Amino acid sequence: MTKPKILITRKIHSQVVDFLNEYCEVEMWSEEQTVMPRETLLKKVTDIEGLYCFISDTIDAELLDAAPQLKVVSNMAVGYNNIDVKACQARHITVTNTPGVLTDTTADLTFALLMATSRRLLEASDYLRKGKWQSWYPTQLTGQDISGATLGIFGMGRIGEALAKRANGFDMKILYHNRHRNEQAEKTLGAMYVSKEELLQEADFVCLLMPYSEETRNFIAKEELQLMKPSAILINTARGGIVNEEDLYDALIQKQIWAAGLDVFEKEPVRLNHPLLRLPNVVTLPHIGSASIATRLNMAKLAAENLVDAVTGKTPKHVVRP
Repeated sequence: MTKPKILITRKIHSQVVDFLNEYCEVEMWSEEQTVMPRETLLKKVTDIEGLYCFISDTIDAELLDAAPQLKVVSNMAVGYNNIDVKACQARHITVTNTPGVLTDTTADLTFALLMATSRRLLEASDYLRKGKWQSWYPTQLTGQDISGATLGIFGMGRIGEALAKRANGFDMKILYHNRHRNEQAEKTLGAMYVSKEELLQEADFVCLLMPYSEETRNFIAKEELQLMKPSAILINTARGGIVNEEDLYDALIQKQIWAAGLDVFEKEPVRLNHPLLRLPNVVTLPHIGSASIATRLNMAKLAAENLVDAVTGKTPKHVVRP
């Protein structure tokens, strides 16, 4: 029996490739750090049934039209704003993602970014390395306290709950806003449901953990930033585009808020001339929320399992249904 043909758009762990080879005829882009060129991708999808892709790949109507036999798009990520899901649905193509396996890793990174930003850790490290540490004085590199502060979470899903657990260890007051109330988080974590405006006005730390969509595009912009405390810190480990970056830059320059920690940007990879990269009170990371060795391997395995299920006539564990 002929195996279904699939394409992997980046080099992945050999253990996962071996699993896929059991069920599929596998073609894999040989590079791990370089995106497959668009023209190459369009040529290689013409006869595949499964596409194993990443957030750096744009899966749109043009590509889908070039892949008449395609049955599944398996995204090795939780978010799927790189995929035109409606266009896939119209063509009866299944879209899958990898939730759950990266929850704790992303929550760890979010809290680490919160700590690094509030206590100016990267700025302090540069201060030392550049030879600026000549003496001690009372206001030297002073930051914001975390213990006992108020944490505001937009998006009380799996990662939001995991972040709240970590915040409880620091005796933080937890506010959240979500499309739907999370009564479990209220009971077990002491989280309080508030309006968007209340959260922005009261939180010392505003953490964004919701998915990206047209509804959440520019969710934090000029009006929202003006509601925040001058001492407040904004943390985004969700998706770029949820924050209006021009408005954030203006708010930081005008000292409407104290600082920001960003793991994501609207256009990635971000260019070195990006205005936010020039500000000392912005901690920036290259989208590493899920970047632990174990988690990335588990994500790769789950994406492979989703793909194999789809091309062999089974229902994948994690089908995207917007």
